Amino acid sequence: MIFLKTDEEIELMREANRLVGMTQGELAKHIKPGITTLSLDKIAEEFIRDHGAIPSFLGYNGFPYSLCISVNENVVHGFPSDYVLKDGDIISVDCGTEKNGFCGDSAYTFCVGEVSEEVKSLLRTTKESLYLGIEKAIAGNRVGDIGDAVQTYCEKRGYSVVRELVGHGIGRKMHESPEVPNYGKRGTGPLLKKGMCIAIEPMINMGSKNVVFESDGWTVRTRDRKPSAHFEHTVAIREGKADILSTFEYVEAILGDKAI
Repeated sequence: MIFLKTDEEIELMREANRLVGMTQGELAKHIKPGITTLSLDKIAEEFIRDHGAIPSFLGYNGFPYSLCISVNENVVHGFPSDYVLKDGDIISVDCGTEKNGFCGDSAYTFCVGEVSEEVKSLLRTTKESLYLGIEKAIAGNRVGDIGDAVQTYCEKRGYSVVRELVGHGIGRKMHESPEVPNYGKRGTGPLLKKGMCIAIEPMINMGSKNVVFESDGWTVRTRDRKPSAHFEHTVAIREGKADILSTFEYVEAILGDKAI
């Protein structure tokens, strides 16, 4: 079932999503060569709780951490660990909060130190495709319009779109209907209606679209072990223009001209 949100509920969701952005901004201060991804998870959990919310990923279907941290060829749902970030890595930080009964969800892929121009191009394309998908997230369009925008943009640039993992509705629960694929055909899929809230999250690979599900039951990586990028915003469907509830402004304020 698709749940339409009132304006008041959307403002509560905006608060939860802003905290996600603030948390990612705090992490941006620490993402550099020499830090472990488990240290980043601890920083995030403390920051979220200090701001009156709970990390919504922690314990979700048994997930044991507050962040999904996916490095290099890992696409999504990676476990924080004792892995020490090194120069040239990329790291997707997917963060969720629950505050005032509603969820926030956003992801940003960071560069660690000096990253090759080839990999930066993948990140830029993925982020740009996110905003192209968001442009289609308006009342009267269909879910397929979002996926078509993302897929067309990325594939024209030589990248591939992961099929097994998709965006989703969001609200009082982290995952609600409908599913929001990053591929598809215009004019197909569920109708977008004012008050729907969805998480749009392109997962784009440098090589093949094929992925492997690791034995931990969560981590998904590219089969060819080439890099993958992931950016995500939570948006509310409105007439004429999508309302982006999450934000990268805190990350970009920290990274300055180094932001993707």
